[in-house]
Amino acid sequence: MKNQKHLFQLPSDIHYLNGAYMSPLLKSVEEVGIAALIQKRNPTNISPADFFSLAEVAKSNFGKLVNCPSTQVAIIPAASYGMATAIQNLPKDHGGHVLVVSDEFPSGYYTIEKWCRENGKNLKVIEVPKALENRGKIWNSKILSHINEDTCAVVMSSIHWTNGTLFQLKEIGEKCKANQALFIVDGTQSVGAMPIDVMDYQIDALVCAGYKWLMGPYSIGMAYYSASFNEGNPLEESWMNRSNAQNFSALTQYVDDYTPGAGRYNVGEFSNFTLLPMLNAAIVQILKWDPANIQAYCHQLSEPLIKFLKENGFWLEEEEFRAKHLFGVLLPVNIHQEKLLKKLQERKIFVSVRGKAIRVSFHLYNTEEDIQVLIDTLEEFVK
Repeated sequence: MKNQKHLFQLPSDIHYLNGAYMSPLLKSVEEVGIAALIQKRNPTNISPADFFSLAEVAKSNFGKLVNCPSTQVAIIPAASYGMATAIQNLPKDHGGHVLVVSDEFPSGYYTIEKWCRENGKNLKVIEVPKALENRGKIWNSKILSHINEDTCAVVMSSIHWTNGTLFQLKEIGEKCKANQALFIVDGTQSVGAMPIDVMDYQIDALVCAGYKWLMGPYSIGMAYYSASFNEGNPLEESWMNRSNAQNFSALTQYVDDYTPGAGRYNVGEFSNFTLLPMLNAAIVQILKWDPANIQAYCHQLSEPLIKFLKENGFWLEEEEFRAKHLFGVLLPVNIHQEKLLKKLQERKIFVSVRGKAIRVSFHLYNTEEDIQVLIDTLEEFVK
């Protein structure tokens, strides 16, 4: 697959290796957003049916991306909202502990820590191995070994957000199912950039912010909830989530039932007439690209960088357990992190610092030049 930089508005003089922080907007998504703003100039352009029609299309497209029925998809404002929805509906009568991995993203950790504290569950943190050799393999083995009949749920990200460590989602999902534990996954740092199959991985809830690898705007996202959540309690009681919502003349004929599937978990005003069209347009483009192709492109693009890093004393996760679009790099002891970051900034090379790692993340808008400029800069520090 060839790079797709022409589809973005990125300035030609920057080297944006930071998609895990926030994606740039596609030109097509920007155009859809502008058209949506113009539409709101005249409210007569928005019909009652418009409150629901595009939402159904967007849910269907997200369902194609992660392999689930559109009825089991909800539109959320943030990953934290989606995680809170899933976690507050965990069964309180099964299992004595919940598992998380160390250095999990704060929104997920805070939510499950509070739930465990309030419901008398033990929160077990599966620490990252101290040894760097075979770290991903050992870490995954530790996670799997801790899932047992006393496990209420496993709450984790699909890949580790700071360093790109791949987790064996299929094996974890299978062991959760065998022990009647729910499997709740934050897919924000992978969905859209790598293949995720909620059915094959037996994921019970998958939540995704929209502004990273889904290539959409900020403050909107998507979530999948399995049928095990279909009778749960939503965070709010939006009129739009009730079974009679599309009959505007009968809204005060109050009903007890919600829209089918995960419809009860939609955020209020989910038909956001600016953000939703943009997110849907981004997902449509991702489906055309195919996340498997995005992974393959990022893998090929980053090969010269990975070769350089390995040859010059940097550390990164072993290939089998390393995402191709996002990974953390530990510096050799003789390289001062702050000096390196200053030099990267001077040369308009954009990366992130997460924990002790320099996190680099790629997409189809990146070119061989971006990689070479980073290598040339790092090379100055290893001479």
